[in-house]
Amino acid sequence: MFLNSETDYAIRIIACLAQHNEKLDAASISSLTGVTLRYSLKILRRLAQGNIVRSFKGAKGGYMLSLPPDEITLYDVIELICGPISFSRCQGSDQACTHPQGVCYFRNTFDDVSDFMEKTFKNVTFKTED
Repeated sequence: MFLNSETDYAIRIIACLAQHNEKLDAASISSLTGVTLRYSLKILRRLAQGNIVRSFKGAKGGYMLSLPPDEITLYDVIELICGPISFSRCQGSDQACTHPQGVCYFRNTFDDVSDFMEKTFKNVTFKTED
C-alpha cells in the first residue's frame, strides 16, 4: 500500500516550508522538493484551500504555513489530499460490502488497522529539530 503521489508531494512541500520557516515562492519550493512547478502550484492551491498553507500574491508573494509546524500533523495533510483514512474501500459509506451475508469478519480488522494508522499519523507533526 502506498500513498498516492499527490499526497507524497504535499508532505514534501509542507516539510520544506516547515524546515525553512519563511515565505517561499513556488519555484523555490519546486526546486527544493523535486516536485515540478506545475504540480507544486496545484498542490499548494489545495493546501491553501485547506488552510494548511497561506498564499501571498504579488511580486513578493509566496507561500508559508498557516500554523506552527508542531500544530500540523501528518494526518492533516493526508486527510486533506486523500480524504479519511481507511484501509479498505469496503469501509466507506459509499461502498457496499460484497459479502453475501452482509459485513464480513475482516471488516473489524480493517477498522482496527485504519484506526491505528489515523492515531499514528495524528501523533506526527512537521516540527523540525532545532
